Amino acid sequence: MKACFCVWLCIVLSANAAATKEPREFLPQPFDRYFERRVAELSSADWLAEITPQNWPQRHATMRAQLQRMLGLDPWPERTPLNPVITGTVEGDGYIVEKLHFQSSPQLYVTANFYRPKEVTKPLPAILYVCGHASMTTNGISLGNKTGYRHHGTWFARNGYVCLIIDTIQLGEIRGDHHGTYKLNRWWWPARGYTPAGVEAWNGIRALDYLETRTEVDRTRIGITGRSGGGAYSWWVAALDDRIKAAVPTAGITTLKNHILDGCIEGHCDCMFMVNTERWDFDRVAALVAPRPLLIANTDKDGIFPLDGVVEIYNRVRSLYKKLGQEKNIGLHIAEGPHADMQTLNTGAFHWMNRFLKGADRMDLTDEPARKMLSPSDLRVFTELPKDERVTTVDEWFVPHEDTKSLDVLRRDCFRAWPKQCGAGLQPASAVTDVYEFTSEPPFTFKLSLARGKGRIARIVLHVLDDETFKDFQPNPPANQAIAYFCPRGAGPTSWSNLSTNKQTHLLRRLQLLGETLESGQVWDIQQAVAALRRLPEFAKTPMTLRAQGVMAANALYASFFIPDKPQLDLQNLPKSHRNGPIYLNVMRHRDKIRP
Repeated sequence: MKACFCVWLCIVLSANAAATKEPREFLPQPFDRYFERRVAELSSADWLAEITPQNWPQRHATMRAQLQRMLGLDPWPERTPLNPVITGTVEGDGYIVEKLHFQSSPQLYVTANFYRPKEVTKPLPAILYVCGHASMTTNGISLGNKTGYRHHGTWFARNGYVCLIIDTIQLGEIRGDHHGTYKLNRWWWPARGYTPAGVEAWNGIRALDYLETRTEVDRTRIGITGRSGGGAYSWWVAALDDRIKAAVPTAGITTLKNHILDGCIEGHCDCMFMVNTERWDFDRVAALVAPRPLLIANTDKDGIFPLDGVVEIYNRVRSLYKKLGQEKNIGLHIAEGPHADMQTLNTGAFHWMNRFLKGADRMDLTDEPARKMLSPSDLRVFTELPKDERVTTVDEWFVPHEDTKSLDVLRRDCFRAWPKQCGAGLQPASAVTDVYEFTSEPPFTFKLSLARGKGRIARIVLHVLDDETFKDFQPNPPANQAIAYFCPRGAGPTSWSNLSTNKQTHLLRRLQLLGETLESGQVWDIQQAVAALRRLPEFAKTPMTLRAQGVMAANALYASFFIPDKPQLDLQNLPKSHRNGPIYLNVMRHRDKIRP
């Protein structure tokens, strides 16, 4: 059968998304205003104003440790033996390709191609090329996305470099996944503190370890580049590892504004994002490369890395380089065209590496294009996949578990986005008796309704309603009790249930990229509802019960942990595990079972 090869981008809107009527930037009220407020808050460049040449080393170390944790790499995985195996070689025009694999962790196989000139008489500058989302298959067998980017390795080998191109877990010869929250409903990924970005970063760092074992490599001259997904992995590796001496991330970064408000997040799978516990905009990721040589490359018509966001990132980081006296080490290369692997972009990367890894003069740089000279089938590493591989299950084991019951740790790792101050007080909603309003945090203002039984009120029961219980709820307080009820954000009056499944998915992903989840916000709303009731003099000290069911019951449970005068709990159908229960960032790093 004739081999059929295709290159496609997984960073595109799914067919389901394309079929829906909601444009990707559509945001329902009042979440539209909430997202705008959060983006403005997190996109502030005030942190850059605080940087000086004197404090940058310490700030850099702190930020690097934060990124390491947000990628699920804290503590660092053990640097176990790489166990490299070369399975074959292919000869090209003036270069050799070695087909190899190594293990970045035990049984976490990384398939790769190592390009080198035919004759190597001294250590050469080396390039780690990290791949975007190219699906390269024949007869249903994956050849690895490294083969879709083989022309880059060819160019470097023919121009005096060695180049290691590594597969990703999503589209390598052994297929893992990048699409947990994107389309697979694996919402436990962010709860586990897991992102495939962390695996790709670790594989890249171990690839550097492998390069250092090769006699052909000059360890002092290692660069990294890649486009799209590879652009993102270039950022992760360069940010975390100083062995990278020059970096050209191509089409791999833009601002929170582009992702959240302009909808770019809907075109990206999970490998593009850290678990944003620290609530960063992406200029902080880029800043971690400073002051090493950095070229930010992009096209001017890229729909998922828009030009305005790319230029904003560049301008912010350029100001840091200028402060550090290294403005000569940062560049911006913009080519005309869409989100694609283009020669005009490649040429910019080649020139940059020649300048900073070879010391080439600007006027002596070659414009030789990168050409695909070998058959992808010839570059396949495995003829039979290893049966002991742990690539396909990496999401289950990669992030270490940390058993803790500390509320301070939960507050730090799971609920960092909560406001520093409590919401506004309780106000009558209208002339209607016992209907009040309170603001949990702008712009979320909720109605809190009361129904009173006969006699002196000895207990108040606060019902926290979800979409299901809100529909049919009829307060019927017994004697000597009062019933209060409300719906937190995303339920009842602010529900998303009328939107397509695809749109709901990406609204949840937006919240996660802002360093929170829908449910963590609901936990805050429940606390504020309790505080609002306590502001009514008659209920200031009245015994209280929190009542909820299902996932909302778990939210009520977590809210009770942070309420000073802890209420009684009446929790129905409480989920047993966060894997299927409420999602809070990183919660499964600390605890899985849900119990009072």
